Amino acid sequence: MSDHLTIAVIGAGGKMGMRVSDNLQRTTHAVRYAETSPAGVERVTAAGRAVTSSAEAADGADVVVLAVPDLALATVSAEVVPLLKPGAILLTLDPAAAYAGLLARRDDVVQAVAHPCHPSVFLQRTTPEEYADTFGGVAAPQDVVAAVESGGPEARAAAETVIRAMYAPVLDVHWVTVKQLAQLEPTLVETVACMIGALLAEALREAVGTMGVPEPAARAMLLGHTQVALANTLRGSNPFSDACLIAMDYGRESIVRDDWKKIFDDAELDRVLARMLHLDRIER
Repeated sequence: MSDHLTIAVIGAGGKMGMRVSDNLQRTTHAVRYAETSPAGVERVTAAGRAVTSSAEAADGADVVVLAVPDLALATVSAEVVPLLKPGAILLTLDPAAAYAGLLARRDDVVQAVAHPCHPSVFLQRTTPEEYADTFGGVAAPQDVVAAVESGGPEARAAAETVIRAMYAPVLDVHWVTVKQLAQLEPTLVETVACMIGALLAEALREAVGTMGVPEPAARAMLLGHTQVALANTLRGSNPFSDACLIAMDYGRESIVRDDWKKIFDDAELDRVLARMLHLDRIER
């Protein structure tokens, strides 16, 4: 089944829709592109791809990729799922809606989720294109974390074929449960890692604007030490100095709440996803 697939991309003119379509277009699979917004249609046609309706794209498709915003997934899946052939795979790009139970379901349709890890900060890049590709899906290899809720080995193999194609170049696909994927995204990488990135940028502005340090000097110091901090903490590359350890303790005491690990509780996961999906609460 995975040698030659019919793939539908719903929302093909959006940011992620264009990214995955660019890669899928390079494969030998039969790919259909559905888009409704005028700006999206213009982007798809400008890329040399024909635009079709969601119903036409989904008809007979082996895999349907929903490249639409989280807030639209409930509506779009309700329109598309009844049209799918038995055994088809509905593939979303983010776990929030799947975990929250917002996707339309059918017992004979496989639900899958796949989210890119983006190229690692420790990736050994060798070309200008790889250095420029910080997001992934163009030149720099990345891993993907995915989940399949049902279906046998054939369905998983078909899903992995599409995942590797649309996020190419892919190093590895790591299989987890939908809940585990939601615990990674948003909790681990958005609630923690992306928040820390924003905090670093805010600290840089404070060093320049409040302390008066020249911006090039502050930026150079921060970027270099961010690399060292990640290498030392995540890879154990070098030990921190005793003085640095004292400063790190002061930073934790001053910035980090004692109860911060509560974000890994199920109730907190439900709370943040409800906020992201504009829901009063996650229903079980």
